[in-house]
Amino acid sequence: NMSLFFPENKIVYSGNPVRSIILKNLPSKEESCKFFGLDPNKPVVLSFGGSLGALTLNESIENGLQQFSDKDIQVIWQTGSYYYQKIQEKWANKTPKGIQIHEFLKEMNFAYGAADIIISRAGASSISELCIVGKSTILVPSPNVAEEHQTKIAMALVNNQAAIVVKDVDARNILCDTVFKTLENPQQMNELSTNIKKMAKPESINTIIQSIQQLLSQ
Repeated sequence: NMSLFFPENKIVYSGNPVRSIILKNLPSKEESCKFFGLDPNKPVVLSFGGSLGALTLNESIENGLQQFSDKDIQVIWQTGSYYYQKIQEKWANKTPKGIQIHEFLKEMNFAYGAADIIISRAGASSISELCIVGKSTILVPSPNVAEEHQTKIAMALVNNQAAIVVKDVDARNILCDTVFKTLENPQQMNELSTNIKKMAKPESINTIIQSIQQLLSQ
């Protein structure tokens, strides 16, 4: 809460800047799936936990990897650099059909465009992008951050029916089942998508620039 450190009249609620490529219209699912070599007629799950990766997310996805494939659900799995080599070696030559393992996703616009459901941590920058992307989202807040701010951010979305939250401690057991149940409920997916879009602040960069200019002119 910034009001603990700064005067309330000097605080501007701008949102977080996001990559410009995300602010543009995302490529279609068909185009995005073609980019990844996936089938646009089948569900796609995107899971990412930041550039280094998130152990909970990786272990949770790994626990359901064969189930995803058996259910004809495709997965774009960004492991992060810290975990990639170990996971890649473990699954070498036996990765189930429809599962893609990536160390890092440079072309996030195609990853977002392909996804029907996105699994993510709940950091402020990720949330800012996810609100603009507007896809059904399952958040697993990190418990290892100051003042549990990821949980607070995630619950703000939940309270607006804009995301589903799975606790970190529960994720290894229930995350994949939560994905399966959500994919079976198109009405819920539509509501999640509609409501998360309402929380976007695509103008945040301009707001920050204008605020700086006003402060400089005072």
